[in-house]
Amino acid sequence: MFGNVSAFVNGNMFLGAFGTSVFVRLSGDARDELLSEEGASVFEPMKGRQMKDYIMIPSAWTRQPAKIRPWVSRSLDLISKLPPKGK
Repeated sequence: MFGNVSAFVNGNMFLGAFGTSVFVRLSGDARDELLSEEGASVFEPMKGRQMKDYIMIPSAWTRQPAKIRPWVSRSLDLISKLPPKGK
């Protein structure tokens, strides 16, 4: 997506890279919880075009996989429950 690497389950994206940043798809409380972390933000691939369900992982966590892993797991769990996307 956007010329970068993304991960999908049944056609639904749950994780992606954008430049040197990583974003995950979350909903509700999980989204708010991650957004409360310093450096986290709503994914905005183009100015003014937010993808509100996708949250940028704080760049300060880049070399801290133990902080990123739980968010990737939560995203994967959420998205794996969605119905497959049609063709």
